[in-house]
Amino acid sequence: MSVTLTGHARPELQKIIEEMVDSGFVGVTLRVHDKHGEWTGSAGLRELGRIEEPPIDGHVRIGSNTKTFTATVVLRLVAEGRIGLDTAVDDYLPEFGLDRRITVRMLLQHTSGVFNFTGEYFDDGTFVPGITATITGKEWVDNRFHTYRPEELVRVALSKPARFEPGTDWSYANTNYVLARLLIEKVTGRSVAEEMQRLILGPLNLTGTIQPTIETGIPEPHAHAYYRYEEDGQTRTVDVTRQNPSWISSGGDMISTTRDLHTFISALLGGTLLPAELLAEMCTPEAKAGYGLGVFVQETPGGGTVITHNGGMAGHAALMYSTPDGSTTLTAALNYVDDTDLSMGEAFQQATQRLVAEVFGGEQAGSARQTG
Repeated sequence: MSVTLTGHARPELQKIIEEMVDSGFVGVTLRVHDKHGEWTGSAGLRELGRIEEPPIDGHVRIGSNTKTFTATVVLRLVAEGRIGLDTAVDDYLPEFGLDRRITVRMLLQHTSGVFNFTGEYFDDGTFVPGITATITGKEWVDNRFHTYRPEELVRVALSKPARFEPGTDWSYANTNYVLARLLIEKVTGRSVAEEMQRLILGPLNLTGTIQPTIETGIPEPHAHAYYRYEEDGQTRTVDVTRQNPSWISSGGDMISTTRDLHTFISALLGGTLLPAELLAEMCTPEAKAGYGLGVFVQETPGGGTVITHNGGMAGHAALMYSTPDGSTTLTAALNYVDDTDLSMGEAFQQATQRLVAEVFGGEQAGSARQTG
């Protein structure tokens, strides 16, 4: 057990993360900022076969939390007058022949209807595959250092039928955020990493946060990520901490720390990064899933609200929750053994609900299937 605190002791939080490890996670680190001050704790293992706990300020692949960063960059460019939120994406990226009804807002809100290039689950239980992603087992393991170009991922998605007419429904699709990345790069003439540095990482001094493209490593210190698959009737578990994140691109490729995630979400919701009107747009949810522009907006039984995005990335995961004013935050980093069945999914949802209930006073976190 490792605990660092600037406020009061929080044995109830330490107990929850230790029970998360008991439920199957390899390791968990948690950071809470609230009226009691700052609290951090860790439980479990940094690496299988070793005894060290996960580092409190370790780096972690944050998966779909990347979408909140990407949406913020797009909205900063909207504020600069370089992108129109309700302009057709085809005006900026004509090379893809996108449906002219798809707007920038629809990309950020997952209401475009475009196919998810990592594969689509349909209501009748069927699954339509896309690229070689983590749901493909040994094929992904063998392919995990392959480089995909963002344009290639978009074209895979566009080769499949759209899920619905633009603006008529909601469906979570990593494709939306790869298009958002290409949009950023087209209008600025710079890489998404350069714009991320200019607009977010630099101003907030997020020195532990990185937007890789094809770089396979992760800075020290970090906990290790694992993936389990079947081969020749045998179960094999491999260390996948090093991988080429281009397979998920801006749908989930960033690396950060619990400290930087706290600084980011607190500053974003506190009004540091966006004009008030655009922050209000970001935090206005659509009706089906409660998704705003790059964030989930979740109402709580007690009448409160949490702004959140979570993400998993092949054995690494990150949680990011905040009150709407940024004053109370919960950020966490997890390392675990991933597999094709997403077998840690239920434990993940149960644990996050318990953590959020503890920190936000009975407010319950919802859930959404996320790949990436």
